[in-house]
Amino acid sequence: MFDIKEEIQLEAPLVKEHADAFEFGIYTLGDISADPVTGQTLSARDRMKEIVAAARLADEAGIDIFGVGEHHRLDFAVTSPPVVLAAIAQVTKQIRLTSATTVLGTSDPVRVFEDFSTLDLLSDGRAEIIAGRGAYVESFPLFGYELGDYKDLFYEKINLLLELNENERMTWNGRFRTALENAEIAPRPLQECLPVWVGVGGTPQSAELAGKLGTGMALAILGGDPAHFKPLVDVYREAGIRAGHKKEALKIAITSHGYIAKSTQQAKDEYYPYYANYVGQFMGGNARGEKMAREQFEQLASPVNALAVGSPDLIVEKILAQHELFGHNRFMAQFDIGAIPFPKVAATIELLATKVAPIVRRELNKKA
Repeated sequence: MFDIKEEIQLEAPLVKEHADAFEFGIYTLGDISADPVTGQTLSARDRMKEIVAAARLADEAGIDIFGVGEHHRLDFAVTSPPVVLAAIAQVTKQIRLTSATTVLGTSDPVRVFEDFSTLDLLSDGRAEIIAGRGAYVESFPLFGYELGDYKDLFYEKINLLLELNENERMTWNGRFRTALENAEIAPRPLQECLPVWVGVGGTPQSAELAGKLGTGMALAILGGDPAHFKPLVDVYREAGIRAGHKKEALKIAITSHGYIAKSTQQAKDEYYPYYANYVGQFMGGNARGEKMAREQFEQLASPVNALAVGSPDLIVEKILAQHELFGHNRFMAQFDIGAIPFPKVAATIELLATKVAPIVRRELNKKA
């Protein structure tokens, strides 16, 4: 007779114990663009398959976190991170699964909580949420919100999301959604509470809010001197301590674009066409429509700047130097940008897992 227990593992979750070890992650926004070398463009279906394959490889390699971003436009494949992450949960065992980010201002916090709680159950307790305002604004008219309410929407909704995380029943009243009257908030996650982070771009107000709320802070450093971002970390920690949160509970993740190859020269040569392609299409590019010059790219990728491009040794140096500045807990890199071919992304994931992560952890343990 068919025995469901033979098909479904009912024992304790397979998730790694939370530890003090420095964590490594990768994330994707699922951008879709023409390969600048071949001219070919992947379909949304094939792009999605690449994302799942990258997550599976990262899990097998021992990477700690995999993140999926949210956009609502034709040149991005992912509009619903929890759906994609649920698919990834079925082909992975250990890696934690997070949004990167959930555009909370134009989402219903109740639905967000339900979706990620469901993901948590399906993944044996591996779900997280990085909530942010979002770098693009197309979701505001799409879902019927006013762009002028940008800040107020996020403030109300992040507070509601955190309350939902703590309470099985809720009575609540706000400005931007219908009231809750002794509402049942289901399902509950497998974890006691879903880990929630606030994504921060460059504003002290966002860093201060994350600190006050006691969430983690995922700080995007996509270029320039990392030292310029130190005030944001200080604001975050100071606000958190003033609000009564313990310093050790105030977690910081640094996120960056990156690419790793056996040598720094190889990494720069291989990455430049795709990075320039991505910047031109998604990051404003040049006001005159000109392609990013190689000289500008070289400056961004220099040892003193944040772009995580180079040999494993250089990436180790950059992460350790940033740790001296920030004392962060997690490093996450976006490798698959500008239509870079999947084999190159896969090779970079392997190098992060086998050549960068062990050395960074060893060096940090020496200082502990």
